[in-house]
Amino acid sequence: MSISTTLCGQARAWAAAGLVCVMAAGCATNPVTGRRQFTLVSEAQEIQMGQQAAQEVSQQLGLVDNEALQQYVQRVGAQLAAESERPHLPWTFRVVDDPTPNAFALPGGFIFMTRGMMDLMDSEAELAAVLGHEIGHVTARHSVTQISRGQLAQLGLGVGSILFPSAAQAVGGLAQQGMQLLFLSYGRDAERQADELGFRYALREGFEVREMDDVFATLLRIGEVSGRSEIPSWLASHPAEPERIAAAQARADTVTRRPLELGRETYLARIDGLVYGDDPRQGFFRDGVFLHPELRFRMNFPQGWQTQNLPQAVNALAPQKDAILQLTLAQGASGAEDAARRFLSQQGLRVGQTSRQNVNGSPAVVAYFQAQSQQGVISGMVGFIEHGGNTYQVMAYTPAQMFSRYEPAFRQVIGSFGPMNDPAVINIRPNRVDVVRTTRQMTLAEFNRQYPSVILLRDLAILNQVEDGASILPAGSWKRVVTE
Repeated sequence: MSISTTLCGQARAWAAAGLVCVMAAGCATNPVTGRRQFTLVSEAQEIQMGQQAAQEVSQQLGLVDNEALQQYVQRVGAQLAAESERPHLPWTFRVVDDPTPNAFALPGGFIFMTRGMMDLMDSEAELAAVLGHEIGHVTARHSVTQISRGQLAQLGLGVGSILFPSAAQAVGGLAQQGMQLLFLSYGRDAERQADELGFRYALREGFEVREMDDVFATLLRIGEVSGRSEIPSWLASHPAEPERIAAAQARADTVTRRPLELGRETYLARIDGLVYGDDPRQGFFRDGVFLHPELRFRMNFPQGWQTQNLPQAVNALAPQKDAILQLTLAQGASGAEDAARRFLSQQGLRVGQTSRQNVNGSPAVVAYFQAQSQQGVISGMVGFIEHGGNTYQVMAYTPAQMFSRYEPAFRQVIGSFGPMNDPAVINIRPNRVDVVRTTRQMTLAEFNRQYPSVILLRDLAILNQVEDGASILPAGSWKRVVTE
């Protein structure tokens, strides 16, 4: 036997012994099933991890500026969580300012609902169903299980990684560890269990659980016509919606308890006036040009690039996914030169040509740089531009071997930043949900003629959870329109 073979055998023995120790130290009782479960994350660590991630989510995605709505969602969520298997967690429920219907849970009891999801639901019972589902992910410790498996993978034990940092890095602003928690994929068994737990929690608190299938049906219809979100899709790792609808209906058929709380009028009163779709006041794209009404600037982005507008950054990804552009505020800087000095003094950055410029009437500093990344050397340009009392940072980078190809586009983007004075843009307002009551029995098409919406009749049907324009709306029913 050679020395190398002996060492390999010892290494395998040590690894096996280490695995036994880890497994022995990492067993805990699952609060939902009561069975012993492998975990490398303590409850204190779970809460700390969730708190940090929740802060990043709030900063990166932004919260809806409506304190009454935030308190309402917190009250409903806390009511459900108080009777769950883990009532002692610091349960926090927030509505983020994203237009795509979605909801997600972070470890430790930090749960987020999107504004787009709030727009589409039509009762407190539906809200309870969705919040209950997300609570179920936390009580069953689904994210902790996935994180533990990821830690094992980092130990080289071959379990497989469950984080997707490359997906976050591709859009520039979401590469922090906390935001990577949004990319956890629970698996369909976990989603089914969360559905069952959500049903249990909602029923326990007296909510009309027969509404749950309406949520899934609406998501199914949205999935057929919707765009994308900066947050992982509700549908990404979930069971097929027809299966979930059938399962929800089967569970509801077992319920004999009546009456159950629907809370339609209460819920609709809370979302009356809520922004619907993208909020142009936070900036918007028009034919490849990014316009910001509040900050009064504009900047051109290359045609065909995938763009993303977040509260903290505007990102763009090249069609081949090999170049990134990002526009942010240079925080804490007292001008373009100060911002450039801070950026270019970062450790590991190799600084190239640097020049003071005038970009469409604004003082600016533009510099070339290189840096070593895990994927190799990247080359880029960065511009710092003063405008309206702020200093903006426009950063563009690509693998070093691709830089000559993208440099003209990078220079063009930085040079396009400039003031925007178009009154039509400055005064633009978002579309909003308007809750109205029908005065007589009518079809949805007739309703749309009486209360005109700025959205398609197809989307109006989805919004009001009816089949199509010919659907009959009873007299005195509360319905939603979307107005400018």
